[in-house]
Amino acid sequence: MMKFSFLKKIRVAVTLIFFLLTALIFLDFTNSLSPGLINSVFYLQFIPSILKFFTAFSIAAIGFLLVVILTMLFGRVYCSSICPLGTLQDIISFIIKKVKKKKYYYHSKEQTWLRYSILLASSIAAVSGFILLLNLLDPFSNSGKIFVNLVRPVLIYVNNLTSSVLESAGIWAVYPYDLKNVSYINLLYPAIFFAVVFVLVYRNGRTFCNTICPVGTLLGFISKVSFIKLTIDESNCRSCKLCERVCKGGCIDKTNKEIDFTRCVSCYNCLTVCPSSGIKFTSGFTSQKNKSVKIFHLNNKAVDARKRRFISKTIISVIALSGINLSQVKIIPKKKSTIAVNRINPVTPPGSVSIEHFTERCTACHLCISACPTQVLQPSLTEYGLTGIFQPTMDFRYGFCNYECKICTDVCPSGAILSLLDEKKKLVQLGKAKFIKENCIVCTENTACGACSEHCPTKAVNMVPYKRIHIPEVNTDYCTGCGACEHACPTKPYKSIYVEGNSVHLAAKKRPVEKIEEKVQEDFPF
Repeated sequence: MMKFSFLKKIRVAVTLIFFLLTALIFLDFTNSLSPGLINSVFYLQFIPSILKFFTAFSIAAIGFLLVVILTMLFGRVYCSSICPLGTLQDIISFIIKKVKKKKYYYHSKEQTWLRYSILLASSIAAVSGFILLLNLLDPFSNSGKIFVNLVRPVLIYVNNLTSSVLESAGIWAVYPYDLKNVSYINLLYPAIFFAVVFVLVYRNGRTFCNTICPVGTLLGFISKVSFIKLTIDESNCRSCKLCERVCKGGCIDKTNKEIDFTRCVSCYNCLTVCPSSGIKFTSGFTSQKNKSVKIFHLNNKAVDARKRRFISKTIISVIALSGINLSQVKIIPKKKSTIAVNRINPVTPPGSVSIEHFTERCTACHLCISACPTQVLQPSLTEYGLTGIFQPTMDFRYGFCNYECKICTDVCPSGAILSLLDEKKKLVQLGKAKFIKENCIVCTENTACGACSEHCPTKAVNMVPYKRIHIPEVNTDYCTGCGACEHACPTKPYKSIYVEGNSVHLAAKKRPVEKIEEKVQEDFPF
């Protein structure tokens, strides 16, 4: 069977390409990658593609259908080559084998009840708008959480350390990056998830994919009607169990000479180790228990004697950097503010339409968090309730929404954030600025400030006379809820101006251009 080793080489090459591009996109803190490249790489990611399709009903969002077609033709190639979490598990397995010699896999019993219960529960919850289960179990989204929250901070730390060392030598080729909000809470879930996956891989390979992952279960169900399958040829099998020992899906039972193709992740390890052509490809819908049906055997070029019909049954469960540097703000309040900010609604990203639209479609992959140049997008905790945990929210403590930026609207793979044109984005009202006079140092300390007005891109915040100085006044008609005013406000612990999110995004008015009339004196006075 060594002649089939090229299949594994092709699979490994494709897998590495997808994984490296995925890692590069999530870890790119320089924002140098184009949205076109990002959308192309993530086009085939299953859960985001489904959610985006039912949001936009666009041909540009039918990547999941292509995955279904590939599965019906060749089995779970998505799990072997496209899914970043699957590749991450293979990398862990590779390292374990290098460290612990003679690490073998073994056949495991299918957990049918558990697999389909998780799939059913995730599907029903997603259709009902309760997307938390998908957020916690979707392989792509969890890969994003691991990359953004665990790997990216380490990469930035190494970058900054390298920059510091090079600067001391007079080399300015690497510039430092100011990473904000490295929270232990944000690290906790991806760390726990990674630890669980690591243990499952250590025990027996792709257990997560074949027992817990709803995408793996769904594609496994579809693979029952795959046109090309791997089966065991009893006449050639020597019962050496080499194939069973390298099967990361735990789906080869050499005792009964059967392969559970619903759990096969198409890694083709078995083809490369079988010494006797005991593993073969079959076409159509042959069953190992139906011995009277002749097969299409790629190894000896045998041709199927009977015509088969290719029945297609698809069952799908509905399933930058900040321009405001507060270190440059010279005003330091002498007194602490006393009125607490009571934000009723969180602020969702531009293009998210509404809180409901966003929370029902966002899988918390954190791609927008990684791509946001001002770092205003941060993982939520309770802002959307416990069901929306980890979904991004606009946190103006760390940044603000740049008036000219719409990167998050261009890269969202699930349709939770829809793409916006430049001019439309500038008029989307995410929320409205609210002024708390009792917290403002103009009122409490009789000190001139104006930081909020100075940084407002639409001049919705103006300074009006107050005693002998000026105090902010908000015109919400022109406010886009970008949070520049809140981010710049120096009062602590409570801001004197904050953005109250709109539950449904509105349209801000465009401020008319003020014309400055100049009086021209026609005649000289002498």
